[in-house]
Amino acid sequence: MVTERIFDRLPSGEEIRCFHLENRSGAYAEVLQYGALLTKLCVPDRNGTLTDVVLGYDTIEGYLTNGCFFGATIGRSGNRIEGARFTLDGQEVILEKNEGENNLHSGPDGFEKKMWKTEYISNDQNSVTFSRISPDGENGFPGEFDVSVTYEFTEENALRIVYEGVSDKTTVANMTNHSYFNLDGEGSGKILDQYLKIHAQLYTPVREDSIPLGQNTPVEGTPMDFRKEKRIGQDIEADFQQLKYTGGFDHNYVTDGYNMAEIREIACARSEKTGIALEVLTDCPCVQFYAGNFVDHEKGKNGHIYGKREGFCLETQVEPNAVNVPDFHSPVLNKGERYYSETVYRFSVKNK
Repeated sequence: MVTERIFDRLPSGEEIRCFHLENRSGAYAEVLQYGALLTKLCVPDRNGTLTDVVLGYDTIEGYLTNGCFFGATIGRSGNRIEGARFTLDGQEVILEKNEGENNLHSGPDGFEKKMWKTEYISNDQNSVTFSRISPDGENGFPGEFDVSVTYEFTEENALRIVYEGVSDKTTVANMTNHSYFNLDGEGSGKILDQYLKIHAQLYTPVREDSIPLGQNTPVEGTPMDFRKEKRIGQDIEADFQQLKYTGGFDHNYVTDGYNMAEIREIACARSEKTGIALEVLTDCPCVQFYAGNFVDHEKGKNGHIYGKREGFCLETQVEPNAVNVPDFHSPVLNKGERYYSETVYRFSVKNK
């Protein structure tokens, strides 16, 4: 069942609608028209108590800044682009630098800072679709990009996110969701004792500024190996240069079994404390695992102050800077071609 209410107002006075997607069990997700943001995700723990497992803010003020990208729909291009520039169809494209010399998540004024149109509400699917026209040249990207994001919350406590779009010029499209999960509940403290498994033989090593070195490397024999379930905190402080560069885990994983347009599980996580388990399924080739290393005294929901490593992200994507590295999976969307990407965050309970 989809219901809506006013979440808040922009400084201009414009209303921001919040859409509440509740299934028959009472579990629910809440998403905002502003930024197409995921602001709440409440699922049952082993005692049946609804637990909000994503970090976020209670009012629009936090989302207007949102330096951590809580719940954000990232577009057109997730992650980093070296030098904030690339060449497409023989033309150099220059973006805004917002992380040193590089472009991060499309710049300081990405899709997460835009008002979206409420395109379609389906009570049958328990879903809402947001859309917008990203103008030619927005944040430097070529082409008018007609894009939509659909959030569906299923009876199986799965949040399904579908991105679709078409551009009238060849452009880059690599959209993702930047939610921070804490399976003990938002505001409950660090996620270091939660367990994670990533189905990936390879990861993408980076330079000190988090730009990839240009190749993917086996995880075997390194602290980056999550092929077998382990505590997030087990190796996060290991004496390993890659972890020192990024202050902990903040790396791309090239996941197993990629076959274009096919959905498969690429990661799973669980909390022993609450019994809440998460499976991540996607048609993307890669996922960025970020352990919240740079969250610092963020005033979040319910009076909570979020600190370092109190949420983790699993951002489905192609490799960072892929538009500049021919050996990586391509984020290029050809003129008139349909962009489609799907990611599912599915929750269940695992007893001890």
